[in-house]
Amino acid sequence: MQVPDIIIAIDGYSSTGKSSFAKIIANEFSFLYLDSGALYRGATLFAIEEGFISDDCTIDVAGLDKALQSLDIHFESDGAHIGDRCIEKEIRSLAVAEKVSPIATVPEVRNFVDKKLREFGRMKRIVMDGRDIGTTVFPDAELKIFMTADTDIRAERRAAEMRAKGEEADIETVKKNLLERDYIDSHRETSPLSKAEDAIVLDNSHMTMEDQMEWIKGIIAERFGC
Repeated sequence: MQVPDIIIAIDGYSSTGKSSFAKIIANEFSFLYLDSGALYRGATLFAIEEGFISDDCTIDVAGLDKALQSLDIHFESDGAHIGDRCIEKEIRSLAVAEKVSPIATVPEVRNFVDKKLREFGRMKRIVMDGRDIGTTVFPDAELKIFMTADTDIRAERRAAEMRAKGEEADIETVKKNLLERDYIDSHRETSPLSKAEDAIVLDNSHMTMEDQMEWIKGIIAERFGC
């Protein structure tokens, strides 16, 4: 399938499989995959380790903003890095998940992440997932998808992911964390989670990845005639 040079923006709720879907799309169509969530999680890990966010989620915004200006966070073949250090395992922990939404509400953090993402966007042929990609980062993206799924199914997916990595995962705690993140993401002052007017909704509660790929191929064929 010959897909034109476009940007595919995937937004939606936590644990709907946005990243997995985006990665498979990138591999199938030879696109560049950009993990915006990893950038926010990386900034959150940095804030935790450097003491810019407290246990009660009080944030030293001025200090964090200044420190971010020299933060070298980037992607390599094995995932997200801060400098020479691979941080993929750390940024997927529950400790980071519990603080990523408060960090993501900080305008200075969002500006930092958006700037990095737009640098990649100039090249086109990219697929990105997050919570404001189609509304704020790339409002002119040629294809926008908004992903959702049943909350209980999302919690089971997240718990399974954590257990596969050797982490403990109490399903009720995971579900509570997801609902808290949903609320914070949808009600933050800066770039809240919302569906772009021209986004296509994908509810994948009962869909396999193969089902989802057939779905997007049909959308692309219809919209771009390929």
